[in-house]
Amino acid sequence: MIVCGLKLTHDGAVALIEDNKLVFSIEMEKLNNNKRYTSIEDTETIAEILKQYGYKASDVDYYAIDGWGGYNADELAIQPRLEIGEEHNWLSAYYQGDKYALGIGQYHERSLGHQVLEAWKFNGLKMEGGTFEYFSYLHVAGHIMSAYCTSPFAQKGESAYILVWDGGMYPRLYFFDAASQSVENLGPIFLLIGNMYTIFSQHFGPFKVETSFAKDNLSIAGKVMAYIALGELKRELLPVFDTIYTECYNTPMGFANIFANECKKRIAGQGYKDEDILATFHVYLEELLVDKLSKKIKRSGQKADNLCIAGGCALNIKWNSAIRNAGLVKSVYVPPFPNDSGSAIGAACCAMFQITQNQRLEWSVYSGPKIETNDPDDGWTSRPVTLEELAVILHETNQPVVFLHDRAELGPRALGNRSILCAPVSPEGKDLLNEMKMRESYRPVSPICLEERAQEIFQPGTADPYMLYDHHVREGWHDKIPAVVHLDGTARLQTITREENSVVAELLEAYEKVSGIPLLCNTSANFNGSGFFPDVYAATKWGRANYVWCNHVLYEKNVEKE
Repeated sequence: MIVCGLKLTHDGAVALIEDNKLVFSIEMEKLNNNKRYTSIEDTETIAEILKQYGYKASDVDYYAIDGWGGYNADELAIQPRLEIGEEHNWLSAYYQGDKYALGIGQYHERSLGHQVLEAWKFNGLKMEGGTFEYFSYLHVAGHIMSAYCTSPFAQKGESAYILVWDGGMYPRLYFFDAASQSVENLGPIFLLIGNMYTIFSQHFGPFKVETSFAKDNLSIAGKVMAYIALGELKRELLPVFDTIYTECYNTPMGFANIFANECKKRIAGQGYKDEDILATFHVYLEELLVDKLSKKIKRSGQKADNLCIAGGCALNIKWNSAIRNAGLVKSVYVPPFPNDSGSAIGAACCAMFQITQNQRLEWSVYSGPKIETNDPDDGWTSRPVTLEELAVILHETNQPVVFLHDRAELGPRALGNRSILCAPVSPEGKDLLNEMKMRESYRPVSPICLEERAQEIFQPGTADPYMLYDHHVREGWHDKIPAVVHLDGTARLQTITREENSVVAELLEAYEKVSGIPLLCNTSANFNGSGFFPDVYAATKWGRANYVWCNHVLYEKNVEKE
């Protein structure tokens, strides 16, 4: 059985499952140097992607489209393709230049009694000269199933809670009962939508916008998470935040701006720095999240000791770590694509589960587009270079290397196959990489480390293959690996094993032999504002690094001698 999942709005993607195995998930931003969050507007794009992997549109048994919706007037204004309906929504698309409408599921359930895995069945998906039937599911259902079906709990047939906190919805808790193979809706844990974090932040510091009514910006949250390391927690502000929430909350529509403006009014003239306000607001949401989640789980009767976390807010490594450290459950899992980059996989998992009752997806994080080894840009030479030789170059030159190999990783974070790697031993290494990437100086650079060595260097240093938790750098290592130590002494660690990525693991082992250090700096390889490099030409055209390594060939820029 072949199922094709589709995400047509921002973070557009096509995912294909055949006989319960993920064949690929192609995110639009990872093709042709497309801009981040690129959508699918022309549905013939779907057929073109299928064809690249040897499938015709007619080979697919079931199509599944992710649902979508607007939660306020501003959101609808920036989603002109969307029309809200009473029973379901409509999304405009194009086929061969002609505009048409596709029925789609809504954003989230209308009530606790609304079956969250409800499927709408439509006809009218146009491509490859034909018209195809398809299912559509609630957007939140895609988050639930992408998280649970890829989790180790699903693989072992265990039940789990699923926490979903996305930009336009309250944090909601669900329970997947493995015995009955059903999802129970346990309801919201509090009434603040996920984009609260971003919109509040746009009233302070370098994120401030001119208007007093900011709008959601998908690129802001990660920057704020890094920036707050410059601030200090001011606990006396926490009751102020809580009072504003209690006194002023009326509706999710526009409340983030109301909250921020009310906060500025109440603390005016008291000398608080913007970075302190943002750091404290981060902790306010974090403590609220942990406290309310704990109470919700206890009230449920502790149905399981497993928790999946999904939705855009699950990219916040500090919140993930706080939940895990609180000991609410024994095991916590966050997929590498908790935001909408996993929605096509989620839609396909919904259909897979609905049709077969199978909840276990066989998958690999390296299921994105394959790297294209085309010719480099002018001014580059090439020669074969082994991983051992590359390790020596990294050690002796201290220069970054664009590292491209095989298939791209899923989700928004570079996990070795579309990375810029660099020695971590120089204090200037982070500044060099941030300047190269045109990023703010406060942004951290991540370490990529052999899993077996991680606990020696980091606390807790447990397996973190998708870079989704906070780790503290242990005493004695700060001076050895300064490039990957964030301003607050933490690191956004990625661990690697030979089973997960044998090529990167071999490079790390070779680098440790020549340097004594079992890790490297790791940041994403891409044009500013675009997805990962799709080929050698793009990486060399970018030209900000002197070395590009791809599938055992090293490309070197010809640097003019003065």
